[in-house]
Amino acid sequence: MQITETRIPAVKQIVPKKHGDARGYFMETFSAPIFAAAGITESWVQDNQSLSGPKGTVRGLHFQIAPAAQAKLIRVIQGAILDVAVDLRHGSPTFGQHVAVELTADGGEQLYVPAGFAHGFCTLAPDTAVAYKVSHIYAPAEDKGLRWNDPALGIGWPVTEAEALLSAKDRQQPLLADLPAYFTYA
Repeated sequence: MQITETRIPAVKQIVPKKHGDARGYFMETFSAPIFAAAGITESWVQDNQSLSGPKGTVRGLHFQIAPAAQAKLIRVIQGAILDVAVDLRHGSPTFGQHVAVELTADGGEQLYVPAGFAHGFCTLAPDTAVAYKVSHIYAPAEDKGLRWNDPALGIGWPVTEAEALLSAKDRQQPLLADLPAYFTYA
């Protein structure tokens, strides 16, 4: 398993090693000792899975605030996504910047997104299934969001606003400039 920093060092890309033969393949997707050696020491408490039918479905950008802030470990089990993490930590040298990584079921790549980041994705294939671990249970009162296509973020989404399939909630999220300082860089 290879764990590398992205251009925002707190966000890490994980590429498991696939062992294949005539039957298919096996890959290890999580190892506490390997993750800890890379500085990822979360206690995962909940697994989530989503299925997005149409290509061009956008989910996010979502995050939870204290006392229920969440780190996430995202992987695609069917299809492909453009996965995005936005730094919301005030005082961070990368505040307001993002990481965008393509994750595919075939490649097995994963993205670790620590607390203090908004997370979202756009499906690149129909019938895409995404599985992710979180470090805190879902807490509706602490559930927040950021506008997926905020021009200040400069995210190169693979869909236009007219093409994107979004929930009503995600269409109404605030811009980065309108968010309170939920997180502070330490």
